[in-house]
Amino acid sequence: MTSPWYKSVASVFGLRPRIKGLLFFILGVVALLTILSPLTSTSYEASTSSRLVPNIYSNYRRIKEQAAVDYLDLRSLSLGTSLKEFPLCGKERESYVPCYNVTGNLLAGLQEGDELDRHCEFEREKERCVVRPPRDYKIPLRWPLGRDIIWSGNVKITKDQFLSSGTVTTRLMLLEENQITFHSEDGLVFDGVKDYARQIAEMIGLGSDTEFAQAGVRTVLDIGCGFGSFGAHLVSLKLMPICIAKYEATGSQVQLALERGLPAMIGNFFSKQLPYPALSFDMVHCAQCGITWDIKEDAMLLLEVDRVLKPGGYFVLTSPTNKAQGNLPDTKKTSISTRVNELSKKICWSLTAQQDESFLWQKTADSNCYSSRSQDSIPLCKDGESVPYYHPLVPCISGTTSKRWIPIQSRSAAAGSTSSELEIHGKYLFHCIKPEEFLEDTQVWKSALKNYWSLLTPLIFSDHPKRPGDEDPLPPFNMIRNVMDMNARFGNLNSALLEQGKSAWVMNVVPVNARNTLPIILDRGFAGVLHDWCEPFPTYPRTYDMLHANELLTHLSSERCSIMDLFLEMDRILRPEGWVVISDKLGVIEMARAMATRVRWEARVIDLQDGSDQRLLVCQKPFLKK
Repeated sequence: MTSPWYKSVASVFGLRPRIKGLLFFILGVVALLTILSPLTSTSYEASTSSRLVPNIYSNYRRIKEQAAVDYLDLRSLSLGTSLKEFPLCGKERESYVPCYNVTGNLLAGLQEGDELDRHCEFEREKERCVVRPPRDYKIPLRWPLGRDIIWSGNVKITKDQFLSSGTVTTRLMLLEENQITFHSEDGLVFDGVKDYARQIAEMIGLGSDTEFAQAGVRTVLDIGCGFGSFGAHLVSLKLMPICIAKYEATGSQVQLALERGLPAMIGNFFSKQLPYPALSFDMVHCAQCGITWDIKEDAMLLLEVDRVLKPGGYFVLTSPTNKAQGNLPDTKKTSISTRVNELSKKICWSLTAQQDESFLWQKTADSNCYSSRSQDSIPLCKDGESVPYYHPLVPCISGTTSKRWIPIQSRSAAAGSTSSELEIHGKYLFHCIKPEEFLEDTQVWKSALKNYWSLLTPLIFSDHPKRPGDEDPLPPFNMIRNVMDMNARFGNLNSALLEQGKSAWVMNVVPVNARNTLPIILDRGFAGVLHDWCEPFPTYPRTYDMLHANELLTHLSSERCSIMDLFLEMDRILRPEGWVVISDKLGVIEMARAMATRVRWEARVIDLQDGSDQRLLVCQKPFLKK
């Protein structure tokens, strides 16, 4: 039987072309206005669980969201076909990272190292296409085995490049057929990673590297992390290292670290601040990281280390002491460490210990130190809790007036401890966030994660179904080593993963135009970063196993970002056979499902059956073989 709705549509198609086109245009405008109205008026700051809407508005909202669905169906019907899939990109895009076009930056007039930094403003409009994996790409091995063995075809490093890297590289890793094996005991050019970490612990005054947390060291910014061996050891100690290294077209440190399942992102210590707030890390580590710390006047690079380092935190520099610097005569040649020590006195650091080629400085825990310096010392910044999103480096000392000026030795060693979090953050963050809001959000994500896993388990293990009586499989749950929470809020999804024993680590992303909750995420001992989702994320293709976005699309609709470009970016950073979980309102989810089909994801919408208008869109990225 033909429905009246179908007859009405058919009658429209029977009209003359001009009238039919005008009518579709009017319907499209009305539908778009209907769609955008609820999105732009929705409060982005609302709590995840605060969705109790009076009944008088409930049906009206559902009617408007149904209009959005009807518009998509009507548009597809008017085109006579479904939404067209994006074409596949060429080989040159396999490992390309947007915003890091060094050649283009040079043509734009950038120089003196600034051309190596991130410049999205010079990114030209490119063809919208889906990035394919390399021909020899294979799904990574299960973690933790995959931490020490990766497929060589998954990263952009050739056999010739490997062999030309010298004896240091061959000690770091072994190339065998189509695999690269990392030797954790020979991670550095010393006696091994464990011995090196133990040496740093002894320099701090600890008996073993297992006592780092007791000294307040939970988060480590590892600059120029090589192939991630030191970071891998820190992960085994239940610490949170974040590797940052400059963009490299070939043989990337960041790409190798992420392929091993370790936290990493592209970052450059040269002309811009890193996208972290002041007082973010307990330790900053640089082992032959290739940075000449005194290259800029007024210790600009060290000032950036000081900005992100917490009070009482440590800066570790391992560098050859006999390496000549500059064009000085032999009798006046000095090491990097010597000049760093001279500069450190101007910013209230003290050289705590030295062993072999390793030096350890500690940042003062007493803010009064700055007022007792000489008058010609580096000035203090007049800043508050600003959002440092790739701002230029500043020639002043940041964070000294922050309410978060709390020595790392005063913090709890237990990451994710709710009681200690409330005690610490109540001093500075809960003046704008109520404690009950934080606790309620914590409970919501504990429950949500259980629901996610009950939904994902039959999907993830569809090829390997459990038999009755079998226990749940052990981590990493079919290769979910890492999760990017694209709208992390307080980091409570991360906290729930830890509490429920999931081995995946989380990159907690806080959108730049949202409430800046990144300080509380970092102070909980989690990995996190600020990012503008209207721009590409600073990572290589195929580096995350799961992407999670809660109400991100609703937020971005008011930012005038291209949702189409966002889905292509999500597809770029998601590994083949990786997962996407999007939670949002019904109308937004329906539009997201249409976009998911364009990037070739397998998608399904799940009704939470809780009476709310929230829906889940669960997608899996296919393995597009060549």
